Amino acid sequence: MNAFLFPGQGSQYPGMAKDIYEQYPEARRLMDRANDILGYSITDIMFTGSEEDLRQTKYTQPAIFLHSIAVAAIIGNKRADMTAGHSLGEYTALCYAGSMSFDDALRIVSKRGELMQNAGTVNPGTMAAIIGMNDESIENLLTEAQSSGVVQAANFNSPGQVVISGEVAAVKKAVELAPSMGARMAKELVVSGAFHSPLMKPAEEELKLSLDEISIEDAQIPVCMNVVAQPVIQANEIRKNLVLQLTSPVRWAQSVAAMVAGGVSSFIEIGPQKVLQGLVKRIDRSVSIDGIDRAEHVAGALSID
Repeated sequence: MNAFLFPGQGSQYPGMAKDIYEQYPEARRLMDRANDILGYSITDIMFTGSEEDLRQTKYTQPAIFLHSIAVAAIIGNKRADMTAGHSLGEYTALCYAGSMSFDDALRIVSKRGELMQNAGTVNPGTMAAIIGMNDESIENLLTEAQSSGVVQAANFNSPGQVVISGEVAAVKKAVELAPSMGARMAKELVVSGAFHSPLMKPAEEELKLSLDEISIEDAQIPVCMNVVAQPVIQANEIRKNLVLQLTSPVRWAQSVAAMVAGGVSSFIEIGPQKVLQGLVKRIDRSVSIDGIDRAEHVAGALSID
C-alpha cells in the first residue's frame, strides 16, 4: 500500500510552484481559479513574493495548500491507498480524498490562516523545538514549565523531536530547563502564534462556524488524522477532528506508525520541500519515502507507469 503525505506551514519558499504553473495546464487552471476565489493573486505572492510575505500565516496556508493540491491533481491517476497531512496539510489530504471540494477547502484554509494569525495577535504566544527527549520526559518538562503559564506539546514530529507551544514566558521557561532534563537542543521558533495550543481557542470557535457552512463528505480513502492518529473516513468524525486540531497536538509520529501498521510501506510527500520525508525517515526506516515538489519531479512521476 502507498500513502500520499501533504506538508504544513514552514514548507513554503519564494517561487514555489511557478514551474508547475508554467508547464501544466491543469495546475494553471486550479491556481487561476484560486486567485478568483480568494479575491487577490496568491500566485503573485507564491511566484515573486519575498520570504517575509510568504511567512504571513494568511498567505502561507493557501500557498502551501495550492502547491500541493495542484501537484496531486496532475498525478491524480496515481491513486494513493491512504493519505495524511501535517496540520494545514490535513486539509489538502481531505480535498485529495474527496471529503471536501477544492473551492471549499481553499476558502477554509484561507479563513484558517487569517484566524490563526489574528489569534496570535489577540493571545500572543510562541513555539519551540525540543530535540532528544522522549515523550515522558517532555511531559515532565511541561509540568515544570507550566508554573510560568500555558504550554503544551504541539507537534509529535518524530521520536525525540517535539514542538511545544504556549505563552511566551512558559515556552521560554521550558527552553531554559530542557538541557538539564536531557534535551540535546531546545530552540524557540520564529512563528506568529502559539499554534496547536489553548491560545488558539478564539480561532477554533470561528473555524467551527466556517466549517459548519461547507459540505464535508465521507472520504473516498482513509485519512489518518492529526488529532486521533488513526485513519478516518466518516464525515462527522472529520468535521469534529478539524475543529479540535487547532488547539490539540499534531500526532504525526503516531500517525505514520498507524499507517505503517495498516499496511502502508511506501510514502510520497506531495508539495513544497522535504520536511515530511525527513520525519518519516526518522519514524520508520523500513518504509520507502519520496517527494514531488517541482515540475521535474512531476515529470518523473508521470513517466513511471
